[in-house]
Amino acid sequence: MAQRLQGRTALVTGSTSNIGRSIAVALAREGAHVVVSGRDAARGAAVVDQIREDGGRADFVRADLDGTAAAGKAFAATAAEVLGGRVDVLVNNAGIYPASTTPTTDEETFDRVYGVNVKAPFFLTQALVPGMIGAGGGVIINLGSWIARLGVPVSSLYSSTKGAMETLTRAWAAEFGPQGVRVNAISPGVVVSPDWDTTTDHPGEVMMRGTPAGRSGHPDAIAAAAVYLASDESAFVHGTVLDVDGGRTGVAVVAV
Repeated sequence: MAQRLQGRTALVTGSTSNIGRSIAVALAREGAHVVVSGRDAARGAAVVDQIREDGGRADFVRADLDGTAAAGKAFAATAAEVLGGRVDVLVNNAGIYPASTTPTTDEETFDRVYGVNVKAPFFLTQALVPGMIGAGGGVIINLGSWIARLGVPVSSLYSSTKGAMETLTRAWAAEFGPQGVRVNAISPGVVVSPDWDTTTDHPGEVMMRGTPAGRSGHPDAIAAAAVYLASDESAFVHGTVLDVDGGRTGVAVVAV
């Protein structure tokens, strides 16, 4: 069976663990040459080793995206160089989730979260889109969140950043789609890291009670959606936010 991303290049931000790691591994398994990125070089090397052991192509590029245009431009240039001069698929996955409420959020935290979760992908996209257009096309996949559209009484700051990314998805689809760049997003539900101790209950599990899935998801489910959106199978899909959330936002949840 032919690999769906053979001959293409991909950059996945925040791909040294959890969802980002699964996406990087899945894209490489489908033939893409992947740049794994993040702050931790040791964890990045582990992901690269896993991909190469499976016969894929991957390299690590350290990234500490603070939201400045300069950081985004420099990182984009380095990643493109490692990938042979172009990035065909950009996955804006990196994000931070502060454990704070609205009354306890200070200005420094607010600016840092928006810097990482919104400004960084904005300026990274700004830096890479011209190259995609010049090459005849490309794909951008943003990561949203189910709590961007279904309010919960915690994490209002994080929720607002993911709402911004879902809005940018639609705006970018309108802006770049006619020039050959498809833009879509994935909205994960409660996803538990594979490293989570399965002998204890994950706090998010309670939020999945009464959903069709009835449980939290695995990062590989998000990765499967990313492969679909990156491949030609989704060539007619533009500006969509794909819910991969066990039915959390689309189906009425009945308490059980």
